[in-house]
Amino acid sequence: MKILMVCLGNICRSPLAEGVMQHLADKNGLDWTVDSAGTGNWHVGEAPDHRSIRTALNRGVDISKQVCKQFTVHDFDEFDLIMVMDKFNLRDVLAKARNQSDRDKVRLLLGNAEVPDPYYDDSKFETVYDMVEQGCRDIIKEFTGIDLKK
Repeated sequence: MKILMVCLGNICRSPLAEGVMQHLADKNGLDWTVDSAGTGNWHVGEAPDHRSIRTALNRGVDISKQVCKQFTVHDFDEFDLIMVMDKFNLRDVLAKARNQSDRDKVRLLLGNAEVPDPYYDDSKFETVYDMVEQGCRDIIKEFTGIDLKK
């Protein structure tokens, strides 16, 4: 399974989601590859936001070596699932879809709910981590049947 996590700038939410999902997959012996991207290009080549790095490290997940990249149409060919953080990301990714097969790969990480962008509020990073972790646990359960209770 290859999963791409997508948010706006690829510095806060999607790097957390990438790190959490890869950590959970590895910990449970799943042969999954996880990556992340942003719909915007402002931070291409940069590391994730220092607050995301710190929040992840506090939970035992190291995302410090990730490098931000921008979502491209070619990601539809590379990934089995494209998980977006909010409805704006959903709209932007679906706008690049070439066909129904591309569209079928895309969905919100939290089902019908959105992961809020914590960029402008330091106090939201822990909450966002918890939301992302639950979304990742739900995806693992859906695709493997493994129920990763906290």
